[in-house]
Amino acid sequence: MRYLARRLAFYLLAAWASVTLAFVIPRLMPGDPEATMFARFHGKLDPQAMAALRETFGFSDEPLWRQYVTYLGHVATGDLGVSVSHFPARVGDVIATGMVWTLFLAGMAVVMSYAAGTLLGILAAWRRGGWLDAAAPPVFVLLGAFPFFWLAMLLLFLFGFALGWTPVRHAYDSRVEAGTSLAFAWSVATHAVLPAITIVVATVGSWMLDMRNTMMSVLGEDYITMAHAKGLPPRRVMFRYAARNALLPSVTSFGMALGFVLSGSLLTEIVFSYPGQGYLLIQAVRSLDYPLIQGLFLTITLAVLAANFLVDIIYVWLDPRARRGQR
Repeated sequence: MRYLARRLAFYLLAAWASVTLAFVIPRLMPGDPEATMFARFHGKLDPQAMAALRETFGFSDEPLWRQYVTYLGHVATGDLGVSVSHFPARVGDVIATGMVWTLFLAGMAVVMSYAAGTLLGILAAWRRGGWLDAAAPPVFVLLGAFPFFWLAMLLLFLFGFALGWTPVRHAYDSRVEAGTSLAFAWSVATHAVLPAITIVVATVGSWMLDMRNTMMSVLGEDYITMAHAKGLPPRRVMFRYAARNALLPSVTSFGMALGFVLSGSLLTEIVFSYPGQGYLLIQAVRSLDYPLIQGLFLTITLAVLAANFLVDIIYVWLDPRARRGQR
Protein backbone atom coordinates (compact mmCIF):
# COMPACT_ATOMS: atom_id res chain seq x y z
CA MET A 1 0.00 0.00 0.00
CA ARG A 2 2.92 2.33 0.55
CA TYR A 3 3.75 2.25 -3.16
CA LEU A 4 0.16 3.10 -4.14
CA ALA A 5 -0.01 5.86 -1.51
CA ARG A 6 3.10 7.49 -3.01
CA ARG A 7 1.64 7.23 -6.49
CA LEU A 8 -1.66 8.71 -5.32
CA ALA A 9 0.17 11.69 -3.78
CA PHE A 10 1.98 12.24 -7.09
CA TYR A 11 -1.27 12.14 -9.06
CA LEU A 12 -2.96 14.58 -6.69
CA LEU A 13 -0.07 17.00 -7.24
CA ALA A 14 -0.36 16.47 -11.00
CA ALA A 15 -4.12 17.09 -10.78
CA TRP A 16 -3.51 20.45 -9.10
CA ALA A 17 -1.02 21.33 -11.86
CA SER A 18 -3.65 20.36 -14.45
CA VAL A 19 -6.26 22.61 -12.85
CA THR A 20 -3.75 25.47 -12.85
CA LEU A 21 -2.83 24.94 -16.51
CA ALA A 22 -6.53 24.80 -17.43
CA PHE A 23 -6.87 28.27 -15.92
CA VAL A 24 -3.69 29.76 -17.44
CA ILE A 25 -3.62 28.38 -21.01
CA PRO A 26 -6.87 29.96 -22.32
CA ARG A 27 -5.74 33.34 -20.98
CA LEU A 28 -2.52 33.09 -22.99
CA MET A 29 -4.45 32.62 -26.24
CA PRO A 30 -4.61 35.56 -28.65
CA GLY A 31 -7.95 37.24 -29.09
CA ASP A 32 -10.60 38.75 -26.86
CA PRO A 33 -13.61 36.60 -25.90
CA GLU A 34 -15.59 39.71 -24.98
CA ALA A 35 -15.11 41.16 -28.47
CA THR A 36 -16.18 37.82 -29.96
CA MET A 37 -19.27 37.79 -27.80
CA PHE A 38 -20.07 41.41 -28.68
CA ALA A 39 -19.65 40.67 -32.41
CA ARG A 40 -22.03 37.71 -32.15
CA PHE A 41 -24.80 40.12 -31.20
CA HIS A 42 -23.80 42.49 -34.05
CA GLY A 43 -22.92 45.26 -31.62
CA LYS A 44 -26.52 45.67 -30.44
CA LEU A 45 -25.85 44.99 -26.73
CA ASP A 46 -26.10 47.89 -24.34
CA PRO A 47 -23.43 48.27 -21.60
CA GLN A 48 -25.66 46.82 -18.85
CA ALA A 49 -26.43 43.68 -20.87
CA MET A 50 -22.76 43.29 -21.77
CA ALA A 51 -21.78 43.56 -18.10
CA ALA A 52 -24.39 40.94 -17.18
CA LEU A 53 -23.06 38.55 -19.84
CA ARG A 54 -19.48 39.08 -18.66
CA GLU A 55 -20.52 38.18 -15.14
CA THR A 56 -22.43 35.12 -16.38
CA PHE A 57 -19.43 33.79 -18.28
CA GLY A 58 -17.01 34.53 -15.45
CA PHE A 59 -15.02 37.29 -17.20
CA SER A 60 -13.70 39.61 -14.53
CA ASP A 61 -11.45 42.66 -14.16
CA GLU A 62 -10.15 41.37 -10.83
CA PRO A 63 -6.43 40.58 -10.40
CA LEU A 64 -5.39 37.28 -11.93
CA TRP A 65 -4.64 35.66 -8.57
CA ARG A 66 -8.14 36.48 -7.30
CA GLN A 67 -9.67 35.03 -10.46
CA TYR A 68 -7.56 31.91 -9.86
CA VAL A 69 -8.84 31.51 -6.30
CA THR A 70 -12.43 31.94 -7.50
CA TYR A 71 -11.83 29.40 -10.26
CA LEU A 72 -10.45 26.84 -7.78
CA GLY A 73 -13.56 27.29 -5.64
CA HIS A 74 -15.84 26.67 -8.62
CA VAL A 75 -13.89 23.60 -9.73
CA ALA A 76 -14.03 22.17 -6.21
CA THR A 77 -17.83 22.40 -6.30
CA GLY A 78 -18.09 21.04 -9.86
CA ASP A 79 -19.20 24.39 -11.31
CA LEU A 80 -17.42 24.82 -14.67
CA GLY A 81 -19.48 27.84 -15.72
CA VAL A 82 -21.63 28.65 -18.76
CA SER A 83 -20.47 27.92 -22.30
CA VAL A 84 -20.08 30.93 -24.60
CA SER A 85 -20.53 28.98 -27.84
CA HIS A 86 -23.47 26.90 -26.50
CA PHE A 87 -25.16 29.61 -24.45
CA PRO A 88 -27.15 29.19 -22.21
CA ALA A 89 -25.99 25.58 -21.66
CA ARG A 90 -23.72 24.81 -18.72
CA VAL A 91 -20.21 23.63 -19.53
CA GLY A 92 -20.76 20.41 -17.61
CA ASP A 93 -23.82 19.56 -19.68
CA VAL A 94 -22.01 20.29 -22.96
CA ILE A 95 -19.04 18.14 -21.95
CA ALA A 96 -21.31 15.32 -20.77
CA THR A 97 -23.04 15.24 -24.16
CA GLY A 98 -19.75 15.09 -26.07
CA MET A 99 -18.31 12.56 -23.61
CA VAL A 100 -21.10 10.07 -24.34
CA TRP A 101 -20.29 10.02 -28.06
CA THR A 102 -16.53 9.99 -27.51
CA LEU A 103 -16.68 7.11 -25.03
CA PHE A 104 -18.88 5.19 -27.43
CA LEU A 105 -16.77 5.76 -30.54
CA ALA A 106 -13.16 6.16 -29.40
CA GLY A 107 -13.54 3.90 -26.36
CA MET A 108 -14.98 1.06 -28.43
CA ALA A 109 -12.37 1.55 -31.18
CA VAL A 110 -9.41 1.63 -28.76
CA VAL A 111 -10.55 -1.54 -26.98
CA MET A 112 -11.13 -3.32 -30.30
CA SER A 113 -7.78 -2.16 -31.67
CA TYR A 114 -5.90 -3.21 -28.52
CA ALA A 115 -7.58 -6.60 -28.33
CA ALA A 116 -7.07 -7.39 -32.01
CA GLY A 117 -3.50 -6.08 -32.11
CA THR A 118 -2.49 -7.91 -28.93
CA LEU A 119 -3.97 -11.22 -30.10
CA LEU A 120 -2.31 -10.89 -33.52
CA GLY A 121 1.00 -10.05 -31.84
CA ILE A 122 0.76 -13.14 -29.59
CA LEU A 123 -0.01 -15.42 -32.53
CA ALA A 124 2.69 -13.89 -34.75
CA ALA A 125 5.36 -14.34 -32.08
CA TRP A 126 4.22 -17.84 -31.11
CA ARG A 127 4.30 -18.95 -34.76
CA ARG A 128 7.27 -16.83 -35.73
CA GLY A 129 8.30 -17.24 -39.33
CA GLY A 130 4.78 -18.18 -40.37
CA TRP A 131 2.58 -16.36 -42.84
CA LEU A 132 1.04 -14.10 -40.18
CA ASP A 133 4.44 -13.07 -38.83
CA ALA A 134 5.70 -12.43 -42.37
CA ALA A 135 2.71 -10.59 -43.87
CA ALA A 136 0.97 -8.67 -41.08
CA PRO A 137 3.78 -6.39 -39.77
CA PRO A 138 4.65 -4.72 -43.11
CA VAL A 139 0.96 -4.31 -43.99
CA PHE A 140 0.12 -2.66 -40.67
CA VAL A 141 3.26 -0.51 -40.77
CA LEU A 142 2.20 0.74 -44.21
CA LEU A 143 -1.33 1.52 -43.03
CA GLY A 144 -0.05 3.22 -39.89
CA ALA A 145 2.25 5.43 -41.96
CA PHE A 146 -0.67 7.10 -43.72
CA PRO A 147 -1.70 10.45 -42.20
CA PHE A 148 -4.70 9.95 -39.95
CA PHE A 149 -6.87 12.56 -41.68
CA TRP A 150 -5.95 11.22 -45.14
CA LEU A 151 -7.03 7.72 -44.19
CA ALA A 152 -10.29 9.08 -42.75
CA MET A 153 -11.03 11.10 -45.89
CA LEU A 154 -10.17 8.13 -48.14
CA LEU A 155 -12.62 5.85 -46.31
CA LEU A 156 -15.22 8.63 -46.27
CA PHE A 157 -14.94 9.19 -50.01
CA LEU A 158 -14.84 5.50 -50.94
CA PHE A 159 -17.55 4.03 -48.70
CA GLY A 160 -19.58 7.17 -47.97
CA PHE A 161 -19.71 9.13 -51.23
CA ALA A 162 -18.63 6.72 -54.00
CA LEU A 163 -20.36 3.52 -52.84
CA GLY A 164 -22.92 5.08 -50.52
CA TRP A 165 -22.71 2.20 -48.05
CA THR A 166 -22.43 4.31 -44.89
CA PRO A 167 -23.55 7.76 -43.66
CA VAL A 168 -21.00 10.53 -44.04
CA ARG A 169 -21.50 12.84 -41.05
CA HIS A 170 -22.79 13.28 -37.48
CA ALA A 171 -23.57 10.55 -34.94
CA TYR A 172 -27.06 9.64 -36.10
CA ASP A 173 -29.68 10.58 -38.69
CA SER A 174 -31.44 13.85 -37.86
CA ARG A 175 -34.71 12.32 -39.05
CA VAL A 176 -34.55 9.69 -36.32
CA GLU A 177 -35.73 10.65 -32.84
CA ALA A 178 -33.09 10.06 -30.16
CA GLY A 179 -34.11 7.43 -27.66
CA THR A 180 -34.06 3.69 -27.10
CA SER A 181 -35.73 2.60 -30.32
CA LEU A 182 -34.13 0.09 -32.68
CA ALA A 183 -34.15 2.70 -35.47
CA PHE A 184 -32.06 5.07 -33.35
CA ALA A 185 -29.65 2.29 -32.30
CA TRP A 186 -29.21 1.21 -35.92
CA SER A 187 -28.58 4.80 -37.01
CA VAL A 188 -25.95 5.29 -34.28
CA ALA A 189 -24.23 2.03 -35.21
CA THR A 190 -24.09 2.78 -38.95
CA HIS A 191 -22.78 6.32 -38.36
CA ALA A 192 -19.99 4.94 -36.11
CA VAL A 193 -18.74 2.31 -38.56
CA LEU A 194 -16.40 4.46 -40.66
CA PRO A 195 -14.91 6.52 -37.80
CA ALA A 196 -14.32 3.35 -35.76
CA ILE A 197 -12.70 1.53 -38.69
CA THR A 198 -10.43 4.54 -39.26
CA ILE A 199 -9.19 4.47 -35.67
CA VAL A 200 -8.76 0.68 -35.59
CA VAL A 201 -6.91 0.47 -38.92
CA ALA A 202 -4.58 3.33 -37.98
CA THR A 203 -3.66 1.95 -34.54
CA VAL A 204 -3.91 -1.85 -34.58
CA GLY A 205 -0.47 -2.20 -36.16
CA SER A 206 1.36 -0.50 -33.31
CA TRP A 207 -0.33 -2.73 -30.73
CA MET A 208 0.56 -5.83 -32.74
CA LEU A 209 4.22 -4.90 -33.24
CA ASP A 210 4.70 -3.96 -29.58
CA MET A 211 3.14 -7.20 -28.39
CA ARG A 212 5.03 -9.29 -30.91
CA ASN A 213 8.42 -7.84 -29.94
CA THR A 214 7.75 -8.22 -26.21
CA MET A 215 6.42 -11.75 -26.71
CA MET A 216 9.55 -12.74 -28.64
CA SER A 217 11.71 -11.69 -25.69
CA VAL A 218 9.54 -13.55 -23.19
CA LEU A 219 9.59 -16.77 -25.23
CA GLY A 220 13.34 -16.96 -24.71
CA GLU A 221 13.07 -17.00 -20.92
CA ASP A 222 13.96 -20.08 -18.87
CA TYR A 223 10.51 -20.48 -17.33
CA ILE A 224 9.02 -20.90 -20.81
CA THR A 225 11.51 -23.68 -21.54
CA MET A 226 10.64 -25.26 -18.19
CA ALA A 227 6.92 -25.08 -18.99
CA HIS A 228 7.53 -26.90 -22.27
CA ALA A 229 9.73 -29.47 -20.50
CA LYS A 230 6.91 -30.23 -18.04
CA GLY A 231 4.69 -31.14 -20.97
CA LEU A 232 2.13 -28.37 -20.42
CA PRO A 233 -0.34 -27.82 -23.28
CA PRO A 234 0.98 -25.30 -25.83
CA ARG A 235 -2.10 -23.07 -25.50
CA ARG A 236 -1.59 -22.85 -21.72
CA VAL A 237 2.08 -21.98 -22.16
CA MET A 238 1.26 -19.37 -24.77
CA PHE A 239 -1.44 -17.53 -22.81
CA ARG A 240 -0.82 -18.36 -19.12
CA TYR A 241 2.96 -18.02 -19.07
CA ALA A 242 4.18 -16.12 -22.14
CA ALA A 243 1.33 -13.75 -22.96
CA ARG A 244 0.58 -12.79 -19.34
CA ASN A 245 4.14 -11.63 -18.76
CA ALA A 246 4.41 -10.00 -22.17
CA LEU A 247 1.26 -7.99 -21.40
CA LEU A 248 2.87 -6.07 -18.54
CA PRO A 249 4.66 -3.41 -20.66
CA SER A 250 1.59 -2.88 -22.87
CA VAL A 251 -0.71 -2.31 -19.88
CA THR A 252 0.82 1.13 -19.36
CA SER A 253 0.35 2.05 -23.01
CA PHE A 254 -3.23 0.80 -22.95
CA GLY A 255 -3.95 2.86 -19.83
CA MET A 256 -2.58 5.97 -21.52
CA ALA A 257 -4.70 5.23 -24.60
CA LEU A 258 -7.82 4.87 -22.46
CA GLY A 259 -7.02 8.13 -20.70
CA PHE A 260 -6.74 9.96 -23.98
CA VAL A 261 -10.05 8.51 -25.16
CA LEU A 262 -11.81 11.51 -23.60
CA SER A 263 -9.86 13.86 -25.82
CA GLY A 264 -11.52 12.07 -28.69
CA SER A 265 -9.85 11.19 -31.95
CA LEU A 266 -9.65 14.82 -32.94
CA LEU A 267 -9.02 14.50 -36.66
CA THR A 268 -11.48 11.64 -37.07
CA GLU A 269 -14.25 13.59 -35.34
CA ILE A 270 -13.52 16.65 -37.49
CA VAL A 271 -13.57 14.72 -40.78
CA PHE A 272 -16.80 12.91 -39.91
CA SER A 273 -18.34 15.86 -37.99
CA TYR A 274 -18.78 13.50 -35.07
CA PRO A 275 -19.98 15.44 -31.99
CA GLY A 276 -17.42 14.17 -29.49
CA GLN A 277 -14.91 15.82 -27.15
CA GLY A 278 -12.36 16.57 -29.88
CA TYR A 279 -14.94 18.26 -32.09
CA LEU A 280 -16.17 20.30 -29.11
CA LEU A 281 -12.60 21.42 -28.39
CA ILE A 282 -12.15 22.76 -31.92
CA GLN A 283 -15.44 24.67 -31.68
CA ALA A 284 -14.46 26.08 -28.28
CA VAL A 285 -11.07 27.31 -29.54
CA ARG A 286 -12.64 28.95 -32.59
CA SER A 287 -15.21 30.71 -30.41
CA LEU A 288 -12.69 31.64 -27.68
CA ASP A 289 -15.02 29.85 -25.28
CA TYR A 290 -12.82 30.06 -22.16
CA PRO A 291 -15.16 28.13 -19.83
CA LEU A 292 -15.58 25.25 -22.29
CA ILE A 293 -11.84 25.13 -23.12
CA GLN A 294 -11.01 25.01 -19.42
CA GLY A 295 -13.61 22.32 -18.78
CA LEU A 296 -12.48 20.13 -21.69
CA PHE A 297 -8.80 20.49 -20.84
CA LEU A 298 -9.50 19.65 -17.22
CA THR A 299 -11.65 16.64 -18.11
CA ILE A 300 -9.03 15.24 -20.48
CA THR A 301 -6.06 15.67 -18.14
CA LEU A 302 -7.87 14.27 -15.11
CA ALA A 303 -8.99 11.29 -17.19
CA VAL A 304 -5.37 10.60 -18.18
CA LEU A 305 -4.22 10.82 -14.55
CA ALA A 306 -7.03 8.54 -13.37
CA ALA A 307 -6.22 6.01 -16.11
CA ASN A 308 -2.54 5.99 -15.13
CA PHE A 309 -3.38 5.45 -11.46
CA LEU A 310 -5.65 2.57 -12.47
CA VAL A 311 -2.76 1.14 -14.50
CA ASP A 312 -0.53 1.28 -11.41
CA ILE A 313 -3.12 -0.71 -9.47
CA ILE A 314 -3.49 -3.29 -12.26
CA TYR A 315 0.30 -3.55 -12.61
CA VAL A 316 0.67 -4.36 -8.91
CA TRP A 317 -2.03 -7.01 -9.29
CA LEU A 318 -0.48 -8.57 -12.41
CA ASP A 319 3.16 -8.56 -11.32
CA PRO A 320 3.97 -10.22 -7.97
CA ARG A 321 7.40 -8.55 -8.03
CA ALA A 322 5.71 -5.15 -7.73
CA ARG A 323 3.77 -6.38 -4.66
CA ARG A 324 6.95 -7.62 -3.03
CA GLY A 325 8.76 -4.40 -3.91
CA GLN A 326 6.30 -2.22 -2.02
CA ARG A 327 6.95 -3.91 1.33
